[in-house]
Amino acid sequence: EVQLQASGGGLAQPGGSLRLSCAASGFTFSNYAMSWARQAPGKGREWVSSVSTGGDETTYADSVRGRFSISRDNAKNTLYLQMNSLKSDDTAVYFCERRDGISPYAFKDFWGQGTQVTVSS
Repeated sequence: EVQLQASGGGLAQPGGSLRLSCAASGFTFSNYAMSWARQAPGKGREWVSSVSTGGDETTYADSVRGRFSISRDNAKNTLYLQMNSLKSDDTAVYFCERRDGISPYAFKDFWGQGTQVTVSS
């Protein structure tokens, strides 16, 4: 059974940092590109960032480029998102997704339950 379990969310102050993790199981993690997406209250899901199978190629949405960093550890079957310089607009539920490429438009075939990130003073 494919499972993606996101964790690490919580409350952060504007300008603060959080690190999200996504534990993958039930498939060969290193064979797939992975991504993070988010959904704010009352809005649609927004792609945030993707990483290639080996971790050497990354892509970012303009809204997070320079502040967020995606990475993966294939030995631990884990995806990460380091979020710095957080803004109130970053408040959302964050999901990890399995994809077939690093383009924002790459097909996604599985995603897990999300983790809530709230940025507020």
